[in-house]
Amino acid sequence: MQERRPHPLLAQVPLTVSPFISLPTATTLPYTYKSIPSTLPPSSTGEDNGTDKPKYVVSASGHAAHPDEIIASCKALQAHLQQIQDDAERTVREWEDGVRERELAEKRRLAPGWLDREEKILEPAKKRNSVAASNAKAAPEPNIMDSQDGGPAIRSLTEEKTAEGEELDRAFGGMGLR
Repeated sequence: MQERRPHPLLAQVPLTVSPFISLPTATTLPYTYKSIPSTLPPSSTGEDNGTDKPKYVVSASGHAAHPDEIIASCKALQAHLQQIQDDAERTVREWEDGVRERELAEKRRLAPGWLDREEKILEPAKKRNSVAASNAKAAPEPNIMDSQDGGPAIRSLTEEKTAEGEELDRAFGGMGLR
C-alpha cells in the first residue's frame, strides 16, 4: 500500500488557517432532482435547423468543423478576395485614366489643336532669298553618282550641305564636339 507521508518539499511549506477563508461545502440536491439523460433531444430554438453534420475535422486550436462548412467558408473567402482585387484593379485603372487625362490636358494647353489633327509632321517654311534660289530649285539636283570625275557636282553638294550646317549653327548655336 501507499504510505501517507507528504512529499519532502511540500512538508517544508507551512500551512496557515485563516478565519476569512471558508472552504466550499457540498450542495444539497432537492428530492425532485432528476439526472440529465445521456442523449439530449434536438434543440427547440432551431439553431441547427436539423442539419447537424458530424464535425470530424479538428484544427490544432480545437475548433471542429464539417468539410462542407470548410468548403463554404473557403468559397466565401475566395469571393471576398476576388471582390477586393476587382476594386483594387478598378481603382488603379481610374488612377491611370486620370493621369492620362491630365497629361492630355497639359499637351492640349501647350499645343492647342495639335492632337486634334491627322497630319502630325511639321515642316518649317523654306526661306527664299532671291530669284536665283528659286531657279536652282526648279532645276534637278545633281546626283553624286552621275559624276564620273567627282567634279563640280560633288563640290556644289558639299558647299550646299556646309551652308545648311552653318544656318543650323546660327539658329541653334554651335555644338562643339569633345
